[in-house]
Amino acid sequence: MSSTKYFNYLRKNTLPTVWCPGCGNGIITKAFLEAAGNLGLDKNKVAVVSGIGCSSRVTGYLDFNTMHTLHGRAVAFATGVKLARPDLKVVAMGGDGDMLAIGGNHFIHACRRNMDITIILFNNSIYGMTGGQYSPTTPNKSIASTAPYGNMEYQFDPVQLATTAGATYVARSTVYHFLQTVKYIQTALSHKGMSVVEIISNCHTYFGRYNKMSKPSDMQEFFKTNSVQLSKAKEMSKEELTGKIVVGEFVNEEKPGYLESYQNLQGTFEVDRECRGGEQ
Repeated sequence: MSSTKYFNYLRKNTLPTVWCPGCGNGIITKAFLEAAGNLGLDKNKVAVVSGIGCSSRVTGYLDFNTMHTLHGRAVAFATGVKLARPDLKVVAMGGDGDMLAIGGNHFIHACRRNMDITIILFNNSIYGMTGGQYSPTTPNKSIASTAPYGNMEYQFDPVQLATTAGATYVARSTVYHFLQTVKYIQTALSHKGMSVVEIISNCHTYFGRYNKMSKPSDMQEFFKTNSVQLSKAKEMSKEELTGKIVVGEFVNEEKPGYLESYQNLQGTFEVDRECRGGEQ
């Protein structure tokens, strides 16, 4: 993809980014730009919403209709935008803490409603912006600033969560698997209904440094070594999959969503009101 297409979707006056050198957020942002360019999206017809956190700074760099909103409320704001402007392609971007902790309720119910929005989940398994506290996706026994002896909790599996809640497109990739990430984001943007793409990313500054992977290359190597494609994972035992990252497309189906039902109800209401007006 040519740089001219990238620049068309970027606010050049906000660059360079504030992200740490080697941060996976930049890779995910580039993957999103490439997917948008491949689809030839009109930037005036796209809305991108984020909450609070390192990854949520992405809306400051993207030249679409963007909103940098409250902590954990990206999906709620994105839902409102889609209902008010169903003609827009609406994307919510955020980290594992923002989306699955304080924003977890919004995430679940947007999936349940099959809202016609795309969620791109930057999952670095840590709160990177606020000092390296453990998040809902920090693996059990991993070290964090608030878990110096190892995380006692078990992490969320965002793919299982989204699937069970009712999302109709669910995929997972890592920042190491760049071309796969572009493909999944592109499919998600084209999907009608709730689409969730979880992208396992690196925060070597906190998660990596606490867990003996202090360089970006250390974490990239970890993703490369420990990722398993879904087709292969189906043939493996639970024990063999322990500690592995299963990547692939988990759900891809079409079914009516909340927006469609809401628009049908609106039409029924308008017809009913006209009929009652005529009777008067």
